Amino acid sequence: MGATEAFTATTEVGHFINGHAVASASGRRQAVFNPATGAVARQVALASIDEVNAAVAAAQAAFPTWADTPPIRRARIMNNFLVLLNQHRGTLAAMITAEHGKVFTDAQGEVTRAIDIVEFACGVPQLLKGDFTDQVSTGIDNWTLRQPLGVVAGITPFNFPVMVPMWMFPVAIACGNCFILKPSERDPSASLFMAELLTQAGLPHGVFNVVQGDKVAVDALLTHPDVKALSFVGSTPIAQYIYETGAHHGKRVQALGGAKNHMVVMPDADIDQAVDALIGAAYGSAGERCMAISVAVLVGDVADKIVPKLAERAKALKIKNGMELDAEMGPIVTRQALERIEGYIDVGVTEGATLVVDGRGTKVPGHEHGFFTGGTLFDHVTPAMRIYKEEIFGPVLSCVRVHDLKESVDLINAHEFGNGVACFTSDGNVAREFSRRVQVGMVGINVPIPVPMAWHGFGGWKKSLFGDMHAYGEEGVRFYTKQKSIMQRWPASIGKGAEFVMPTAK
Repeated sequence: MGATEAFTATTEVGHFINGHAVASASGRRQAVFNPATGAVARQVALASIDEVNAAVAAAQAAFPTWADTPPIRRARIMNNFLVLLNQHRGTLAAMITAEHGKVFTDAQGEVTRAIDIVEFACGVPQLLKGDFTDQVSTGIDNWTLRQPLGVVAGITPFNFPVMVPMWMFPVAIACGNCFILKPSERDPSASLFMAELLTQAGLPHGVFNVVQGDKVAVDALLTHPDVKALSFVGSTPIAQYIYETGAHHGKRVQALGGAKNHMVVMPDADIDQAVDALIGAAYGSAGERCMAISVAVLVGDVADKIVPKLAERAKALKIKNGMELDAEMGPIVTRQALERIEGYIDVGVTEGATLVVDGRGTKVPGHEHGFFTGGTLFDHVTPAMRIYKEEIFGPVLSCVRVHDLKESVDLINAHEFGNGVACFTSDGNVAREFSRRVQVGMVGINVPIPVPMAWHGFGGWKKSLFGDMHAYGEEGVRFYTKQKSIMQRWPASIGKGAEFVMPTAK
């Protein structure tokens, strides 16, 4: 398929278990839409408990041999997978656009960031090195090593059907685990394509499995005794449910939740740069990013300078089918999501916010039945309003006016979410104080979407993350392994008689 050729496959999307594509036997199906046209593009199978159990059994059977495979050999398979990903990045991007709706160039960027994680995972021999201390006590050495957990699972969202799964499975598999992916049922095709590429790369059967599905599949994974850890990305209510249920069943859980990301614009900021940043971060991917900026915090007199420029740019957004290369914003993923987003705009008007640009009712010529909305801009939003407090997950930007830096930091710290935040300024001291004082997990200074690179790890604070460890990077290695400490002494150094005290460095 060419780099810009649309993905048009209409076959049913099933599961991938023990190295083979599997048609679902459950009989349950769900429509997958092309958001740009509003038409049903294909059907996705919804797994039964028995089908989830079959995937877990395949992974459990593959685990002993895979865990014993030397890390360098696991890394070589990841290297093979990396080569295939680079060869097929256009195919993956077109799959994303066909089922999610984001513009093709943005989908290409998603695939690139996913590839970064695979490159990181290729370094697993270095990442799994332990510590060693010679002669911790007389004749005794002590060292630590990290070993895989077993069967682990990932439940991933619709908005990044390639990147977010690859936050998880390359690191987990490289560390010696076997993985079960439960992707979003809204855009499932990429998951099977990635499974096929892993098989071509030489990954043994059973090490990577895919089960499509809904809450039935999720709950089956959460309660299965052989699933040792589970990673999730999605909304905060579901993240909390995943965390609490998984922990109740004795699993290690990492559940990334919702966001309400703020961008502070100080009076000394470059106004044009700030406008560019806000337009891209608020309306890129139709606002369906957990790192999208949804609140502009405008300090002092900067609001009167910046709001008219934002309005002009929001009205001029090129809203099209995402496969058109000049498109700046594509459709919303489903009609239900579109109705929810435009319902929030209704709420904002009712609450008394100033509706500067209204994106409701946008129609794209030739795609009149697509799930399109325009960029929406509110001014004079207050912290008491629902459009400020709640995650809209769409192209709606709310402007809040504050007097100074302290007020902006206090505003952000009072919010229940703490995923990402940005501050635009030309003052180094402001940047330093903001970075230190703000209670948010990922901070950008003159960077609107501060998504960390593969070796740093991703995660928010407060109700944006349930669990102790962030995704990917060295945090991911720790999440998918457990530490073992070994103390060793040989007979020639053992004294005579029983010892009734703790070993000490004597």
